[in-house]
Amino acid sequence: MTSIVRMLASTFLLATLLTAPARAEEVKAGDLVITQAWSRATPNGAKIGSGYLTIENKGSTPDRLVGVSADIAGKVEVHEMATNNGVMTMRPLDKGLTIDPGKTVKLAPGGNHLMLFDLKAPLKQGDKLPVTLKFEKAGDVKVSLDVQGIGAQGPGGASGGGMDMKKMSPGMKM
Repeated sequence: MTSIVRMLASTFLLATLLTAPARAEEVKAGDLVITQAWSRATPNGAKIGSGYLTIENKGSTPDRLVGVSADIAGKVEVHEMATNNGVMTMRPLDKGLTIDPGKTVKLAPGGNHLMLFDLKAPLKQGDKLPVTLKFEKAGDVKVSLDVQGIGAQGPGGASGGGMDMKKMSPGMKM
């Protein structure tokens, strides 16, 4: 019986390692720390993609994200998404996105995000998409967006992909 438990434990460990989400890199630029940079794969022929990330300002003065560029896109904009009177609207933040001191700004689905226009190729799951963030104070900062699946809701497969411990056989012991 012990060998079966060891085999199951080994199998579980291997499955966990193989399905563990990739950890996006942390990029520091002056007082800013950029983490959880990711994007979603796009279907063939799509001309628009999106990007998401988290920016933390550990300094004592604000900074502002004023532009973004990526070789794979003709144009990249920082967009705001909001719902007003039941109508969802999306617009570019022409004056940029302020990151106040001591605050964290998250670009995520359903909120502020990067819009990549005129894609030159599809974004493929597993790829790393280099982009350059342009800040007023921190200057140009290169980050890589980890491309997740088409329906991903977060970085590193946050919408699923791991083993659910609650669904394991109740008789299994580790």
